[in-house]
Amino acid sequence: MGPWLAGVLGAIVGSFLNAVIHRLPRGIKLGEPRRSFCPGCNRPVPWHRNIPLLSWPLLRGRCAVCEWRIPLRYWIVELLTTALFAGMAILHGWPAAPVYWLFCSLLVAATFIDLEHFIIPDEITWGGAACGVAASLVYPGLMGVQSPVEALLHSLGGAALGFGVVLAIVELGKLAFGRITHTFEPAESFSIDASGAEPVLEIAGEVLPWAELFARAKDEIRIEPVGAVRIDESEFESREVVFRYGECRLNGSVLPLGDFRKAEGRCSRITLPREAMGFGDVKFMACLGAFLGWQSIVFILFFASITGALAGVAGLALARDRAGVRIPFGPFLAAGALAWILGGSDLAAWYLGGGWMH
Repeated sequence: MGPWLAGVLGAIVGSFLNAVIHRLPRGIKLGEPRRSFCPGCNRPVPWHRNIPLLSWPLLRGRCAVCEWRIPLRYWIVELLTTALFAGMAILHGWPAAPVYWLFCSLLVAATFIDLEHFIIPDEITWGGAACGVAASLVYPGLMGVQSPVEALLHSLGGAALGFGVVLAIVELGKLAFGRITHTFEPAESFSIDASGAEPVLEIAGEVLPWAELFARAKDEIRIEPVGAVRIDESEFESREVVFRYGECRLNGSVLPLGDFRKAEGRCSRITLPREAMGFGDVKFMACLGAFLGWQSIVFILFFASITGALAGVAGLALARDRAGVRIPFGPFLAAGALAWILGGSDLAAWYLGGGWMH
């Protein structure tokens, strides 16, 4: 398949990936509804208004029915997937190109879901890892070898090494940076609203959902109150109040979160749990290693760390509210994997072979 036909296929796949990016993190099945729909008015989109690359500019980025503003992301995903499919056809040809098309599709979906929701779904991470292992058997050349058994070992080794290395980074990061403490002078009001489906912490004008605070069973929120802490209709004096995911601890007693609706008061200090990296990144690295082999792991992590650090510095410099700057790491891992495919493997081989020593 030539690059032009590959690009057309990429545009079509990019349109499908937009549905994946919108539906998967929201729990909407890809087959229900079967046709694309407008998120603004929920009406089905007819085929002549859903042409890849063309519909977004022709509609001027708005739904033809309800005028809902269609995010530019839809057109970017289609354009990016078109370029990647055409590029893989040129660089790798048949029969390697379809394997790289699948891999690039996973990279695109993971990147844009992580950018919007700060998660990478298991369907992409574990599902992608399984696809990478299967692809190594079908096309051993993906691992640079001819034997399917040897390719399988390379793929499994890459998945295991990628998972293990990033897991170690996450655990070490948790030990070193697993908590952040804020001190308030004068004291700041706080509240924990446990009346909804998920508890919410509100403090200093920030609203923090429980799921964003607790990644592990042992994570804790520690609050040093000023004055009494009010829990529903009762008031308690305590030097410290500790919240875990499903309970509140004060004065030696444990109160399940389901037993009250709201806790509030004022505090001089609060310590919040935090993660250096999400566990989705650990699983995503297993997916990348399964497709690219163990040799790619160090390069991908190095590339992602450098580009991620530069983006973080730029984000802090440009942001008005630096405390609110959050940058997911998944897109930088995806960029590192793509850089490996586009020449990083040759660069690494040259460097390790002494190419920079002459």
